[in-house]
Amino acid sequence: MALPPILNNIIGWLRAGYPDGVPESDYIPLLALLRRRLSDEEVHQIATELIDLGDLPIAKTDIQVMITKVTNELPSETDVDRVRANLVFGGWSHDPDARG
Repeated sequence: MALPPILNNIIGWLRAGYPDGVPESDYIPLLALLRRRLSDEEVHQIATELIDLGDLPIAKTDIQVMITKVTNELPSETDVDRVRANLVFGGWSHDPDARG
C-alpha cells in the first residue's frame, strides 16, 4: 500500500535527520514538531462559536473545550493562546485568571 505524499515527505525528513533511528530522548520534541496546529480559519471559527455562546467572560477551559470539539484532539497551549488573542483583538471579554 502506497503512503500519501505528505507521509512520504515526513518519513524522508526523519530518515535524513536520523539515519540510525530516532534516539529515545528525541521522541517528545519530535512529536511536538509534528503535532497538528489550528489553521487561522479554525481559530476564527472557534472564537466565533465561543462568542455566539455568549458565556462571558470566556475562560481558558471554554477555549480548550471548543478546540477539542472542532478538532477532536487535545488543544495545545499555543492554539489556546491564538484563540484567546483572536478574542481580545475582537474586543471580547476573556478571563485572564481562568488558567484551567
